[in-house]
Amino acid sequence: MAEAAFNSAERLAKMAHEETGFGKWQDKKIKNIFASKFVYDSIKDLKTVGVINSLYDGEIIEIAEPMGVVAALIPSTNPTSTSFFKILISLKGRNGIVASPHPRSVNCTLEAFRTMIDAAEKAGAPKNLIACVSNPTMEGTNELMKNKNVDVILATGSSPMVKAAYSSGTPAYGVGPGNVPAFIERSANIKKAVADVFTGKTFDNGVLCSTEASVIVDAPVDKLVRDEFIKRGCYFLHDEDKTKLERLMFGKGSINPDIVGQPAQYIAKKAGINVPPNTEVLMVELSGVGNKYPLSHEKLSPVLSYYVE
Repeated sequence: MAEAAFNSAERLAKMAHEETGFGKWQDKKIKNIFASKFVYDSIKDLKTVGVINSLYDGEIIEIAEPMGVVAALIPSTNPTSTSFFKILISLKGRNGIVASPHPRSVNCTLEAFRTMIDAAEKAGAPKNLIACVSNPTMEGTNELMKNKNVDVILATGSSPMVKAAYSSGTPAYGVGPGNVPAFIERSANIKKAVADVFTGKTFDNGVLCSTEASVIVDAPVDKLVRDEFIKRGCYFLHDEDKTKLERLMFGKGSINPDIVGQPAQYIAKKAGINVPPNTEVLMVELSGVGNKYPLSHEKLSPVLSYYVE
């Protein structure tokens, strides 16, 4: 299964990008490779069923058993890689899996599942051990999560969805929005720190929930950090431009889906802001966090908030 997923990494990356319009297919290919080959390599030698550990000279024995049926909710930001990951870990624990894709990424999710299903069944897996809803609706997803045959939920997605998983009455593991701050302290290797934040922010146009959303800079190194970001193609917005960006991204309260995973140039143009042609990240300096500062929220795009402390 991991091999089949690995071999489909580029095809499914292009499919996911085409269907959702998010990010960059080249980066989605890397995510697919990671979620197939690297995940497999990390779990292949794990013992997941039966006696898995003995402690205190055998006084405590750890025994693992399958949960049963896993209900997996798949996000539109990482549809194919999340599918690979959840299928592999579910089957490694000898569980069945039924998934509900995001309506915006149904086709690429279904294709990722077909790839794994074909490989699994060719290797002797029973039919319907892996399944995916082909016409996802909110009602259908809720029914799946509450179904008495489902034993555990793996939910990846928006806050309302993760909340629904936790309140379904079925045990659930949820991963909701991320809003990652990176602190660049005065003793840091400034070039490397900025390079790491920049890479994290531009990878797949910032759609990973683990991407850096804010950078907090120690005051004595502010100028060095700022200059390094500018050198890499980051552009600081001020005054009216900052207001225009805020209006575009959070004008209706929550994040505007039209800017998710889009390049910085596209976002700037849509907001009516002129930026240099080499701009890869839009930077906004803020003085606070919370609802009064919408750009302090998760941005899922190459937009980075900047704080000096």
